[in-house]
Amino acid sequence: MRLAALALLLALATPALAHHVGAYTPRDNEITINFKQIKFSAQAQKFAVALKLYEDGALRRELRKRAPALPAGLEASIRGALTAGDGAAVEAGLMVFFAALARELALEADRQLGAATLSREARAAIGQRFLEAMWRYYNLVDFAVSSRDNKSSTAVRLAFDEAEGYVKATSAAEADKLREPLRRIAQVLSTLIDTSSALPRRDS
Repeated sequence: MRLAALALLLALATPALAHHVGAYTPRDNEITINFKQIKFSAQAQKFAVALKLYEDGALRRELRKRAPALPAGLEASIRGALTAGDGAAVEAGLMVFFAALARELALEADRQLGAATLSREARAAIGQRFLEAMWRYYNLVDFAVSSRDNKSSTAVRLAFDEAEGYVKATSAAEADKLREPLRRIAQVLSTLIDTSSALPRRDS
């Protein structure tokens, strides 16, 4: 899983990290493009179109590849929701998938940053790349998270803010603290994933 996470990170890395709230727009890849296609089709009540996009798309292929690290039955649950025309359940399933992708990257970042020999510059470079990759995925489902569990959404955003500050820190002591918010992100997302079925939307 570590090699897979690293490969995913390298594929997603972008040149620079800006503050994630309102200023940083992650570049799409085939998974995020497919997500948006499915989401917009489902929101337009075109569930047959959304199902076709899901069955043939990159998102489902990635979900199947990562199935051992995901909640059991997630792929079938999303497909079932699309077949039934249940938009809320589709949203919930996709939220879990992208939260899991972000969690995996947070855990891998924490592991890599644990190397005692890393310089401040190396820690900053690793942290920046991982934050970019994590935000690319979490940003897609933050609204779905906040509509179900605003406390978790706020905790993740605050941890991102804190991590970005440590990435930009000039002192080695501050840079060493980067693992703390990454661990919080992973923990919050793990809890969210584990309890997602018990978190109805507040506007439902």
